[in-house]
Amino acid sequence: MRLYYLIWVDCIKRGISQNGNNRDTLLNAMVFMSISMTLNFALFMTILQGNILHNYFYDIDLSFFSFLTKHWANAVSFVILFVLPCVTINYLLIFRNNRYKKLLKKYPYYDGKLFVTYFLISTILPVILLWIEFFIQHGWI
Repeated sequence: MRLYYLIWVDCIKRGISQNGNNRDTLLNAMVFMSISMTLNFALFMTILQGNILHNYFYDIDLSFFSFLTKHWANAVSFVILFVLPCVTINYLLIFRNNRYKKLLKKYPYYDGKLFVTYFLISTILPVILLWIEFFIQHGWI
């Protein structure tokens, strides 16, 4: 949990240093951290289900939304299964009762380097792994 809070504090303080202390800073921090966590969670579940367990159990049936096309149903499913849990956890652990104010006093600031590193790894690693999987499937590796 310490690393989670360190990254959050680094993200919020980086936003404050760039944009001033306003509501948009907290919203932007929530968006960027939730994107990072969602990508990490989706990557973890993909590896767990596809390569380790060989059983896709984390799924939701949206057949009652018959008006949705397959693409929209997949998007809604992704939001429900991956985005909402991350946003909820972030809200409960960081923003509920303004807990972030206590965390900002407790944890040091690393000039945004910790957050930027986490965000870049979270966004680039899935792409790299997809490329590697593609190259392996086509016999190029």
